[in-house]
Amino acid sequence: MPKAQVLMAITVVLCALMGIGCTRAIDGHGVSIYDDPFQVAGLPTTGGPNGPRAGVPDSPLTASNGDGGDVDKLALNAIDDIQSYWQAGFATEFPGETFDPVEKLISWNARAARAEAVEFCKETTYHLVNAAYCRSDNSIGWDREMLLPTMSETFGTMSVVMVLAHEYGHAIQSMAKMVTKKTPVLVKEQQADCFAGAFMRHVAEGKSKHFTINTSDGLNSVLAATVSIRDSDPDDPESVHGSAFERVTAVQIGFTDGPRGCKGIDEDEIDSRRGSLPQSFSGDSGRGEYPVSKENLVELSKALQAILPVRDAPTYDYAGSRIDCKDGAVTEPVTYCPAKNTIATDVPGLAERGSTDTDDDGPLPVKVSGDYNGYVVFISRYTLAVQRSHGQQLTGAKTGLRAACLSGVVTGKLAEPGRPVSQGDIQLSAGDLDEAVSGLLTDGLAASDTEGNTVPSGFSRVDAFRAGVLNGETTCLSRYS
Repeated sequence: MPKAQVLMAITVVLCALMGIGCTRAIDGHGVSIYDDPFQVAGLPTTGGPNGPRAGVPDSPLTASNGDGGDVDKLALNAIDDIQSYWQAGFATEFPGETFDPVEKLISWNARAARAEAVEFCKETTYHLVNAAYCRSDNSIGWDREMLLPTMSETFGTMSVVMVLAHEYGHAIQSMAKMVTKKTPVLVKEQQADCFAGAFMRHVAEGKSKHFTINTSDGLNSVLAATVSIRDSDPDDPESVHGSAFERVTAVQIGFTDGPRGCKGIDEDEIDSRRGSLPQSFSGDSGRGEYPVSKENLVELSKALQAILPVRDAPTYDYAGSRIDCKDGAVTEPVTYCPAKNTIATDVPGLAERGSTDTDDDGPLPVKVSGDYNGYVVFISRYTLAVQRSHGQQLTGAKTGLRAACLSGVVTGKLAEPGRPVSQGDIQLSAGDLDEAVSGLLTDGLAASDTEGNTVPSGFSRVDAFRAGVLNGETTCLSRYS
């Protein structure tokens, strides 16, 4: 990495740790990565093409046991581009270490009969729905019949590229001697997520031979795929990848700061991100799910006033979200009207948003449903009242991002143990952050202004929320001033 890029990466990391707004040096000029809400980590928010580039010859790479079909071609093209990315930058990122290309690639059909199964990493591929890196022989393998097609159909072809970039990230860990047998699996997985994010940045910059990705719905879908493969039960001994909040954070570190940022992910860094955030359902009979009701919303309103106090506190109307407001729009199921300084809520509608959808219990849920997807929208409308009290603009992209960030502040505070009874009987549960992240990626209502408008980048919406959770109110006000 050139000296200027090294200084830029260090500056961003220091800014994140200190919780202040900072600038990046781009082509010798100081450019704030937050001044323009229509940018994604310094890149313009783009629409348009997303996926394989048209007219580009397929990679000459081959996979043993492959069938030469479209899925294998997609995977091989992805490996080719990922490998080229690391081959070009490895020596700079990891001086003194040697890049060893992953030359052994294996494809299999998880639906095939036992007699047709092959061996991958000393195990049979019979009914193996997976993609993985094998350290013992420096190989990468994938299920071409179930896993990759399901990923592609659900989240688009770039989700397949993301999965393989994650697996190649494990190879990079080995080559760079970043991990040992004693390194916790959680650290290995989040480093690999981060390396995948660094490669997706490379694609977003238009530097990938076979693929392109836009920074609106394209990147949103990749992050949604990351959410879908989270650890859904933190108490399961097999939960070694991290929550959706943690995994998306790791991807965003890589996308924003590049591989150098990934090298900072270790046990201490992950613990610092976790802080007091709930990591278990132990003692929680509702397993994180509590009905969205008027009574619970009243309790939440007490917490809101205590966490983000405003002199002119808003009033609450629980008869519905459709109220006459001269300077705001109805944003079902919760509306904030600045002229009346009132938060109007359609309680049944909010409860429906916060309900658990059993259809999402499959292996790759499109979204993470649950109560906090409702509660965080209610919180975000209160943050508009907070912005009103500060004399800030209540429409526009920065308004919505401030709302997401301040909602993150409240979320982080709700996780703190020992809060006074006067602050209401509402406590953050394990899984709530994942529900909030999923909602921010899908419709972004919790990151919208008084008219319900939000930025098209789910990455930016989640990034704002995460900044509030981890860094507090000062960061929100400095970033999006």
